[in-house]
Amino acid sequence: MIGPNGMNRFLRNFVAIGAAVCAAAAAPTHAMEGGVYIAGDGFSFAKAAAQALRANPSGQRFFLLVLPPETRALEAAAAGRLAGVRERVTSSGGVLMVCQRDVDSGKVKLGRLVPGVVVVRGWPPAGSTALPPGERYFEDENRDVLPASNEGLRRLRSTCSDNRSASASPRESGRTTTRTPTSQ
Repeated sequence: MIGPNGMNRFLRNFVAIGAAVCAAAAAPTHAMEGGVYIAGDGFSFAKAAAQALRANPSGQRFFLLVLPPETRALEAAAAGRLAGVRERVTSSGGVLMVCQRDVDSGKVKLGRLVPGVVVVRGWPPAGSTALPPGERYFEDENRDVLPASNEGLRRLRSTCSDNRSASASPRESGRTTTRTPTSQ
């Protein structure tokens, strides 16, 4: 039999454990995410993938945006070393991505890519209402496949904008994106 003091201690411990479990469940998703890595523009797919794999423990989601011509590594026809690297990225929690602008221009053919590659849109043109003020996502975007962090999403959108020297958002000026294989 537990006395009044023992019962109070038990309840306090029970409540403390419950609070800790709830706090962990409510922790931001981006705390469990790795960074954004970019292949192309001077960095090969293999090099950017190796950097991403080194920096992110297995199972931690990270994002690898691939620009032409490095997108050949994402094609179903890619074999050997490129296919092996691609498989290591996805089996380690990596999300493979290409830019919508590259699909629109014909530089990337969706029908040639392996399943699961995510297409990312850049910032809409100034004055557009496609991305309402204060919103992070376009209306028809799947938020579950994009970074939860503002910085990661901003980096993807800036890199995938039609104007490669576009600012970090349509509402900011004077900030350009830096494309390196490392997370920033």
